[in-house]
Amino acid sequence: MIEAVGVNFRGKGRTYFFDPKDIDLKVNDQVVVETKMGKELGTIKFVNKTVDETKFAEPIKPIIRKANKDDLKRQKENEQEEKKAFKECTKKIKEYKLDMKLVEVRYLLDNSKLIFYFTADNRIDFRELVKDLASIYKTRIELRQISTREQVRRLGGNGICGRELCCCSFLKNFDGTSIKMAKEQNLSLNASKITGVCGRLMCCLQYEQNVYEDKMKKLPHVGAIVKTEDGEGRVDSVEVLNEIIKVKLKDEENNDYYKKYKPSELKIIKDAKQDMES
Repeated sequence: MIEAVGVNFRGKGRTYFFDPKDIDLKVNDQVVVETKMGKELGTIKFVNKTVDETKFAEPIKPIIRKANKDDLKRQKENEQEEKKAFKECTKKIKEYKLDMKLVEVRYLLDNSKLIFYFTADNRIDFRELVKDLASIYKTRIELRQISTREQVRRLGGNGICGRELCCCSFLKNFDGTSIKMAKEQNLSLNASKITGVCGRLMCCLQYEQNVYEDKMKKLPHVGAIVKTEDGEGRVDSVEVLNEIIKVKLKDEENNDYYKKYKPSELKIIKDAKQDMES
């Protein structure tokens, strides 16, 4: 176990763990760190967090130093140059008629690399674009294609819950979600209700999915034939979290009526699985 600090970059995306070493740090301090991309400037979001370093795929990198005046000046200059590079690259994309959308441009702190993030539906041949950009900026150029989910993570925003988007605050990976999850959770299949800002199924669909799956193992599915104290009936709907089953029954005059039961009040005669798409 080691004491770690959380570093966020440009106020967007998730916070990453770093080893403070012997540097005295506090929240909102700006620091220089070594990332997979290279040297970047970030902001301390939390300190004194005890973490198990063995659970990380790679060793936690150390903080290089607190940002000094030169670092802050360079970062400010880089941000101005990034805006210019964004306009220039957008113009070049139109010239080459490339079917791609530029999302963000980022300089590494030491100007050793200029990274262009973009989205595209298909694979793009941008070799000529890279040559042009390299001749203009005289540094290493990298064009990185990202998903629409990653695009939203970089741009930031709030979800329909009113809170900061999960992908911008704590989500590390985009685990798969499916329409099956929405069906099993009895959610409206209206696209506006179950899709996020990125236009994909909301990541939060997966948060309670394991609970639904565990409960559904001991509950009858819609369409199942069950025996109740009022006679045989067919399951009409299931409130999974409350474990309430609504059953369609027939009265003495053969008219339909509905009644709710707990699982212990039912005996399954013939179960039926819902027609779900994965």
